[in-house]
Amino acid sequence: MTNPFHNASQPVALTVSQLNRQARNLLESHFDFVWVEGEISNLAVPSSGHWYFSLKDGSAQVRCAMFRGRNQRVRFAPENGDHIRLRCRVSLYEGRGEFQLIVEHMELAGAGALQAAFEKLKAKLLAEGLFDSARKRALPEHIAHLGVVTSPTGAAIHDILTVLQRRCPAIEVSIFPVAVQGEAAAGEIAAAIARANQLQRDGKIQLDALIVGRGGGSMEDLWAFNEEIVARAIAASTLPIVSAVGHEVDFTIADMAADQRAATPSAAAEMLSPDQQEQRQRLLQLEAELVRQMRRRLADSYTRINHLRARLKHPGALLREQSQRLDSAEQRLLRAQANLLAQKRGELRLIESRFLARHPGKRVQQTQKELTALQTRLQGTMRTRLLEGRERLTHLARLLDSLSPLNTLSRGYAIVSRPSGAVVTQAEDVQVGDTLTARLARGQLSVTVTDTETSEE
Repeated sequence: MTNPFHNASQPVALTVSQLNRQARNLLESHFDFVWVEGEISNLAVPSSGHWYFSLKDGSAQVRCAMFRGRNQRVRFAPENGDHIRLRCRVSLYEGRGEFQLIVEHMELAGAGALQAAFEKLKAKLLAEGLFDSARKRALPEHIAHLGVVTSPTGAAIHDILTVLQRRCPAIEVSIFPVAVQGEAAAGEIAAAIARANQLQRDGKIQLDALIVGRGGGSMEDLWAFNEEIVARAIAASTLPIVSAVGHEVDFTIADMAADQRAATPSAAAEMLSPDQQEQRQRLLQLEAELVRQMRRRLADSYTRINHLRARLKHPGALLREQSQRLDSAEQRLLRAQANLLAQKRGELRLIESRFLARHPGKRVQQTQKELTALQTRLQGTMRTRLLEGRERLTHLARLLDSLSPLNTLSRGYAIVSRPSGAVVTQAEDVQVGDTLTARLARGQLSVTVTDTETSEE
């Protein structure tokens, strides 16, 4: 059935979606990339990582969107009230029919924009404690393997290698090549620092420290070293890092985050490398001092050994002395016995003469019996005394021999002493790494303590 109200000449109506789509296509095809300047307001950062905000001036405003892939390259953290310049495409959000700008690049507007971004990031990281001296690592005293994060073709690496070749060519150098300016530079520098640390943790390379830097340039040229991602990579490094960016007057965020700042790449190389001429002179001085100390120690040791040798008598010599004393005592005893017998004989002759004078026949016989008994007792006593003396002397000789340190050494024991000559009797008197002397029955050993075990009484 025909609709009586239908007008065949009436144009076809567009849907809202069609209208918004055509409007968006018209805007995007008509406008190329444009630069727009204004003030941020209504900034929103949802969990997606995209940024949504309004850009306004004194009389108008426009909605803006900057997606995560783009805003990660922004060199500062935007806030409401910041005056910025945007490079963007003109578009329209079809869902609400809202005119909007799709932002590709954002920077602070006006003179000193980079300096303002620098001060803003500096204040932020300073508040977090990223620049605190307490978290910075001390540089190692001796460098055997040095990592360098820089451009492989720049002047910085040439200066570093030249200084190292002159001062200490033995230092091994690993170069982590990166771009040092441009949009990708900061990410490459941070990734190289992380890679060096990972290789160290995996045991694939043994680095002692890193130099991160480049040669001089304008603030724009050096800006990669003012990026937050680089500062955080430096702070997270377990390897000590020396920042060497530009010339002495240049100062970057990386310098403040690093464990040490060098005025130039050459200064960084000098900071981490000893002068081989100074080392050679120092080694010669140490060698001379070592020789002097060794000679003095040897002289002292010889003096102590001679002193001890004079005091310490060999057990054989002591036994010979005791044997000589025993022989001497035996001779004295025999002489005393002979003297006593001679005395008694004299007394006997005297008594005999008296008896004979008085003819005491029976008394003489009795006296002769008593004299014979006394002589027998005397000889028995003398033999007993001599036997006891010999047994006691033998006992003392055996006791002396058992107490002899050389006899103890012959059973496998040793006398342990310090280089000073002091005898060590307890395990707790020495430490691991001490050098001791162990005297054996024949000769002596020089030993180094690798472990100690203390026994509990």
